[in-house]
Amino acid sequence: MLRHWGIPVELWPLRLRVGWWDIAAALLVFGAMAALIWTGRKVAAPFTLGQPVSISLDAMLLPEYALRTTLRMFAALAASLLFSLVYAAWAVKLPRAGRILIPLLDILQSVPILGYLSITITGFIALFPGRLLGVECAAIFAIFTSQAWNMTFSLYQSFRTVPADLVEAARMYRLSPWHRFWRLEVPFAMPSLIWNMMMSMSGGWFFVVAAEAITVNGQNIMLPGIGSYIALAIEQRDLHAVGYAIATMLVVIAVYDQLMFRPLLAWSAKFKAEAVEGESELSSWFLTMVQRAKLIRGLAALARALVELSRRARGFLTALVRPVRREAALPADLDRWLGRLLDIALSVLALAGGFLIWRYVSGEVALAEAVRVLLLGLFTALRVAALILLASLVWVPVGVWIGLRPQLAQRVQPVVQFLAAFPANLFFPVVVLAIVHFRLNVEIWISPLMILGTQWYILFNVIAGASAIPTELRHVCANLGVKGAVWWRRVVLPAIFPAYVTGAVTASGGSWNASIVAEVAKWGDTTLVATGIGAYIAHSTEAGDFPRIALGIVVLCLYVTLFNRLLWRRLYNLAAERYRFD
Repeated sequence: MLRHWGIPVELWPLRLRVGWWDIAAALLVFGAMAALIWTGRKVAAPFTLGQPVSISLDAMLLPEYALRTTLRMFAALAASLLFSLVYAAWAVKLPRAGRILIPLLDILQSVPILGYLSITITGFIALFPGRLLGVECAAIFAIFTSQAWNMTFSLYQSFRTVPADLVEAARMYRLSPWHRFWRLEVPFAMPSLIWNMMMSMSGGWFFVVAAEAITVNGQNIMLPGIGSYIALAIEQRDLHAVGYAIATMLVVIAVYDQLMFRPLLAWSAKFKAEAVEGESELSSWFLTMVQRAKLIRGLAALARALVELSRRARGFLTALVRPVRREAALPADLDRWLGRLLDIALSVLALAGGFLIWRYVSGEVALAEAVRVLLLGLFTALRVAALILLASLVWVPVGVWIGLRPQLAQRVQPVVQFLAAFPANLFFPVVVLAIVHFRLNVEIWISPLMILGTQWYILFNVIAGASAIPTELRHVCANLGVKGAVWWRRVVLPAIFPAYVTGAVTASGGSWNASIVAEVAKWGDTTLVATGIGAYIAHSTEAGDFPRIALGIVVLCLYVTLFNRLLWRRLYNLAAERYRFD
C-alpha cells in the first residue's frame, strides 16, 4: 500500500469520495465541536462567590441543562480513565507501592462526595477568580470522585488476573513493559473496563444533584444542569418538573449509549480471551458508520501516523519502567528490610496524621460526641452489610443469566444504565410520603435508598464476568452434562468471582457514600433522618462545621478501610491466586 507521511494514499482528502456515512459522521463531529465551543463560552462566564446563578424549572431549558451536565460527566469520565490506567498499573507493577496505593484507594472511595466538595471548592474558585470555571471544575472533580474508583478497581483486578499462558507468550515474544501493557494487559481488561465505565457514568448521574447543587459553609451554589434542576424541583415539590427531568435523563442515556457504549462493547468483544468464536456477536450501527466512513478512517490513519512518529520517545518511557526489573532483582534480605522500613514509615505517617486530626477535632468536639459518632458509623455499617448481602443474592443469578446471552445483554444494557443513573433524590417523594402515611420505621425503610444506585455495580460486574467465560468452556460443560448445582459451584461462581469482588467492593464504597444522601430524605418541608454517620456528615456539611465534617469522614473511612482489609482484600487475593483462566 502506498503511503505518504505514514497515511495511506487512498485516504488523503483529495481521494475521498463522500458518501452517506461520511455525511452522518461529519454532522456528528461538527455538532460535537459546536456543543463544546458553546459550552466553553458558558463556563467562562464571569462569576463571584455569593452571586446567584439563575435556575428555572422551565422545561424548555432542559436540553441546555442536559448538555452541560453530560459534558461535565464526560470530562470527569476522561479524567477517571486516565487516572485508572496510571494508578492500577502502578499498583500492580510495583508491588511495594501497591501496599500503599490500594489501601489509599480504599480510603479515597470511602470519602463522601460532600467531603471532597468541602475541601476543594474554595481552592477551585481561587484558582479561577471571577469566573464560573472554578465552580465548574469543582463539580467535575466531584463527579470524578464518583466514577474513578470503580474503574480503577476493575483495572487492578484485570491486571492481576491476566492468564499465565498469555503472560508467557509476551515473554517469548520479548515484549517490553510498555508494549506488554498496551498489547496484552489493557486489551485483556477492556471488556470489564467498558462495563465499569458504563457503571461509572451512571454513578455520576446518581451523585449529580450533590455535584451541581452545592451547599457548603452556608453558601448555596447551583450550576445550570439536570442535578440542580432536580434539586430545585424537590425543594418546590414540583412533580411535573421531576417527571420532565426523568424523561430528559432517559433520552440522554439512550443517546450516549448508542453513540458510545454500545459501539465500545461491540469493539471490545474482539479482546475476549477465547479460542472459539461466540454464538452471537454484539452489533452497533454507530460502529458500522465509523468503520465505513472514509472521513473517520482518514482521521484514524492520521492519528496512527502521529503515534508512529511519537515512537521516538519510547526510549525515555522504557527507561522509566526499567527500575521495575532492577527492583525485582534485589537480594532477599535487602528487599525484606526495605519492606520493614516502608511499614515503619507508613506507621509513622499514619500516627502523625491521626495526631493532627485529633488536635484539629478535639478543640471543638467532646470525647462523648466522638464515641457517639463511632456508634453512628456502626449503624451505617450494619445497613451496608445487610444491603450488599441482599443485592448479591438477587443480582448474581440475574447477572449470570444476562451475561451468558449477549443479545439479551445488548437489549438490557440501556435499561440497566438508566436504572443505575436514577438519583435516589427522585424517590424521596414516594419514600417520605409512604413512611409518613403508614407510620413506618425510618431506620429500616429509608435504608433501601442507600443501595438504589450502588447495587448495579454488582450486576454490571457479574454481567461482565459471565460474558468473559470462554465459549469453549461452556461447550465442554454442555458436552459433559455439567448442570445444576455442580455447574454453579465448579464453573460459574469461580469464573465470575474476580468480577463479583470488584463489584461488591465498589458497591460497598458507593453505599457508604450514598448514606450521605439517603439518611436524610427531604420532600418540601418534610425531613426524615435516620441514625447513621451519613446523616451526621450531611448536617455538619450544611452547617459548615469543618471539625465535625472531618470527624465524620475519618470515622467513615476507618469503617470502610477495616471492612475492605478484613474481607474484600482477602477475597481479591483469593481471586488473583485461584480463580483465573490459565
